[in-house]
Amino acid sequence: MTDETCRWRGWRAATERALYGPGGFYLRPEGPAGHFRTSVHASPLFAAAVARLLGEVAGELGTDRVDLVDVGAGRGELLTAVLAAVAGSGLSVRAHAVERAARPSGLDPRVEWTDRLPRGTRGLLLANEWLDNVPVDVAEADAAGTVRYVEVRPDGTERPGAPVSGPDAEWLERWWPLREPGARAEIGRPRDDAWAAAVASLAEGRAVAVDYAHLRGARPPFGSLTGFRAGREVPPVPDGSCDLTSHVALDACAAACGGAAGEDVELVTQREALRRLGVSGERPPLALASSDPAGYVRALASAGTAAELTARGGLGDFLWLTRRVRGADGP
Repeated sequence: MTDETCRWRGWRAATERALYGPGGFYLRPEGPAGHFRTSVHASPLFAAAVARLLGEVAGELGTDRVDLVDVGAGRGELLTAVLAAVAGSGLSVRAHAVERAARPSGLDPRVEWTDRLPRGTRGLLLANEWLDNVPVDVAEADAAGTVRYVEVRPDGTERPGAPVSGPDAEWLERWWPLREPGARAEIGRPRDDAWAAAVASLAEGRAVAVDYAHLRGARPPFGSLTGFRAGREVPPVPDGSCDLTSHVALDACAAACGGAAGEDVELVTQREALRRLGVSGERPPLALASSDPAGYVRALASAGTAAELTARGGLGDFLWLTRRVRGADGP
């Protein structure tokens, strides 16, 4: 074995290298769509819903010129679809793709490609399945009850590391306390910071994070770290061969930005959020089959893809965290 394959790291450093280092998983030409199916890839109805949401935000801002910032943009699939959806609507959209991979060839030239958050935008910032790929450390309580960092080698072998201390220990105590030997957690502090930075980049409008998530009181007892490759769940091995992901403590992210719950901050399921935006998954009335057979077939197909986006036990269980950002003159 080489020195690199023998090297122990915390999961945060190991994930950073595996996903975003030289030859990292997320820098490959095929992008995320080559390995797993997100809401963006599941149905054009998702982009249509985002277009409607963007229209709502434009109305709130009293303008027909808005920014759309896609954080973790993959290969620009969502922005491309939203730009097509708003064509002819009278809405002028400045599209920003925030992604660490290189700009893909053939992408719509209207999409601005950057590896950092644009500052001072007015409109909608959307982070769809971004926070789950912000690298975090893993902690585990040992047999004596001491909570320790988990260290890992590139082949996936783990060992207990140093005791968790400082801000990480404070975060665990507040958001995910480990009381039983063998209990594990992902320390979500870097995600809190990432979300706070995303919200702070927006001058006015709404910031929305969409992800598989959990809330305090219902955390997974052994964490949720896993891997994905070519559409299949695989053991999490930080060698660059697979995605490394874990569910997000989205309530902690919400608290990192302050704001009044119910006014500036909202946390709902994707099922509820998309239904508000006209994606219900309900079957068309059977009478339509007689009066407009072709229309019935189209409506049935649309209902099928909508059902996938809103299904319980699947994409419908995603949580949407919305943070309203009010301008200097706002209420």
